[in-house]
Formats: sequence, structure tokens, C-alpha cells
Amino acid sequence: MKTKTMTLTEGKPIKLILLFAIPIFLGNLFQILYSLVDTKIVGSILGETALASVGSVSTLYNLLTGFFNGLSLGFSVITARHYGSGDEKALKKNVAGSVLLGFLTAAVIVTGVALFLPQILVILHVPQEQMEMSLSYIQVLVWGMFITLAYNLCANTLRSIGDSITPLLFLVLAAFTNVILDYVFILEFDMGVSGAAWATVLSQGISVVLCLIRIWRGFPILHVSAKDFRLDQGQVIAMYQSGLSMGLMSSLVNFGTVTLQSGINQLGTNIIVAHTAARKVFEIWNLPVSVLGSSMATYCGQNYGAKKYDRIRQGVKSALLLGSCWAVVIFILAHTVSPYLICFIASTTQEDIIYWGTTYLETDMSFLIICVLIVVLRNSMQGFGDYVTPIVSSFIELVGKLVFTFVFVKIFDYWGIIWTEPVIWFFMVIPLIVMTLRNPIFRNKEKQGIS
Repeated sequence: MKTKTMTLTEGKPIKLILLFAIPIFLGNLFQILYSLVDTKIVGSILGETALASVGSVSTLYNLLTGFFNGLSLGFSVITARHYGSGDEKALKKNVAGSVLLGFLTAAVIVTGVALFLPQILVILHVPQEQMEMSLSYIQVLVWGMFITLAYNLCANTLRSIGDSITPLLFLVLAAFTNVILDYVFILEFDMGVSGAAWATVLSQGISVVLCLIRIWRGFPILHVSAKDFRLDQGQVIAMYQSGLSMGLMSSLVNFGTVTLQSGINQLGTNIIVAHTAARKVFEIWNLPVSVLGSSMATYCGQNYGAKKYDRIRQGVKSALLLGSCWAVVIFILAHTVSPYLICFIASTTQEDIIYWGTTYLETDMSFLIICVLIVVLRNSMQGFGDYVTPIVSSFIELVGKLVFTFVFVKIFDYWGIIWTEPVIWFFMVIPLIVMTLRNPIFRNKEKQGIS
């Protein structure tokens, strides 16, 4: 049965963005629940040392997942443009190219990381007493990146043609499966922290299988044949230009976070646990912002393909308005419920852990409005073809986190970590604002004939 897709090139932008973003938000929320459940179960069943071993390598996992999600999202932005322009032949070739180039890229990166994992954990300053558990946990997740990529390819391709519901439905099912498998592998099979990793990978695998079945039965526009895999040089360059741009944008951000984690890992188990719990809360609170970003990449991609530049301007303004309202809500939450959330997630009553986790959230969430500007603008830029400025902004973040890790953390300890992102966000947003205002889509409307 053919399934009707959603076009983002007709209708009121703010309504379309909300309708498109809400399923993505719910899906990503359940995806975060994967790691949140792991954190809660590992902490409550296996103890704080096991929780710290997971937390000390979580940024490496985020680095890899962020890259592959960015890569697949970049590929899907081009798919969205072809969908917006009505070029079904080019759309199918781009879907085939996404699969081929995605897995070739994954084969190189995953194998390279897996071979040098012990050395990477040493570089991350993972404490020796946590080394064995950390390695057993991250090894499973690294090899499971092929499944993570497969899900991201399916989900982002479906979203590129306007279907954000299908990925949500299968992620919800996978989230509940993850909870069950966590308890089975950790309690019944006594697999320790590696059991939590296996639960995550297998749950994602279920999502992949269900997505593929749904695509085959309901989305003929995404069906590809052998001839679609014959890529020409121009297509490969265009796809990698978009995919690697978004992948590198995410990687630069997460590589900086990995570097920062190496500084955190030297501050003791309590700080590692506090930061791990605080980042889980941060990820949930920041989720609507990141969803707005990924939604704007697809929205701008479809409208750029349809040459509806006025709708791009309207959409960016709407997204910034929605994000600003959310930043106000989070400011209030950060200064009221943070201690209770840290206590719950870390499964602890230690005042030191609760204090530092709470302080991190209260400080960083006070500046979330700047993060909104960054995420919406750089993802929108990817949608309408500016691949350079988002990477420049992300490179600023990388350099800033390197400086804070090797200079300010050594001087100010965890306070150096707390102030890292608010300070860096300020510098990151400057090139994004400047280049957005200079882009032809946002100025000289009369000369373009798109007023």
C-alpha cells in the first residue's frame, strides 16, 4: 500500500515545522531513553563505579553516533531537495548512494576506531579501575555503529520526504524492548555493563528491520534498483559535500566534548558521575532544540529545491521563535527541579554529586537561547546549501573546548567545565548570524524576485 508523504513546501511554516518536528522529538526522546535507562539500571544495579565506567566513554559513543547521524542527515537533505523539485529519478539515485557511501564510510571508520580502542581509552584518561568495564561496554557499541547507521539512513530518508511518524513508531517499540533486554542481560545473564550495550544495539536492530519492511510496503518512491547504485563522480562529490559537512559539524562538536571528557575523567569518580547525570538531563532538555535543527535542514532542503526562498525566511523566523519559548521554559526548570533529577538519574544521595550536577545545569541552561540560535541557523544553512559556515562555527567550538580542557580545567577544576559551553556558544553564534544576514535568501529580496 502506497503511503502519503508530507510536503513542507505548502502551508503555514510554523504549523508545518511543528507537525513535522513533534514525531522527531518523540522519537529522539525514546532514543535518549536508551542511554538513560542504561544509566539508571547500571547505576542502581551495578553501582557508581560501573556508572562512571559508562560515563567515561559515553562521549566517544556520542561522537560516532553524531557523525553517522550527521552523515545520513546530510545525504537526506539532498533527497529532500529532489523531493521538493519533483525529480523522482534523482531522488532514487540519492537514496541508493546514501546506502552505498554510508556503509563504505562506516566500514573505514568503525574498523579504525575498534582496532585502537584501548589506546583511545588511555588518551581519554579513563581511570584504571574502570578500564576493563569501559572497554567491554564501548566495544559492543562501536561495532554496533553499522546498525546505528542503518537506522539513521532509514529514519532520515523517510523524514526527507515528509514522513516523521514511521521512525517514531518503531523507536517507541525499540525503547521498551531496550528496557526489557537491559534487565535480562544484566540481571539474568550477569553480563555487566556490556549487557546494557548489547540491549541498545539489539533494540536499534529491531527498529531497522521494521523500518525496512515499512519502506518496502508503503513507500514506492524510495524503492531502488541496481542501476540506481551506479553513481557518477558529480553525485558522489555532491553527496559527500553535504553528508561530510553535517557529519564533520557534529564530529567537531563531539570531538571537543570527548576532549573535555578527558579532563573530567581526571577530576574523580564523584565528578564523573555528577557530569554523566547532568549531561543526561541536558540531552533531554536540549532535545527540542536539536529536533528544530534537524527539522529545519529538511524544511529548508525541500523549499530550496522548490525555489521557495520566502518560505525559508519564514521558517527560520518561526523556528527561532519556538526555540526561544523553549529556552524560557528550561531556564525555569533548571533553577527548580535540577537537584531532584540528578539524585534520581545518578541513583545517589551524595551531596557532592548532587551539588555539582545541579550547578552545571543551572549555569549552562541559563544560556540555552544562544544554543537555539546556533542549532537552528547552522542546520538551516545546510538545507539551503551553505556547507562552510556551520563547519567554521563547529571548529570554533572544538578549539574552545581544547583550550578549556588543557588550560582552564587545570586551573578551575570542574568550574572550568561548567563555563566551557556558555563562553564558547557566544563565539560560535557570531559567524552564523553574520553569514545568514549576508546570504542572498535573507537580503535583496526585490532583486531576487522572491519578496
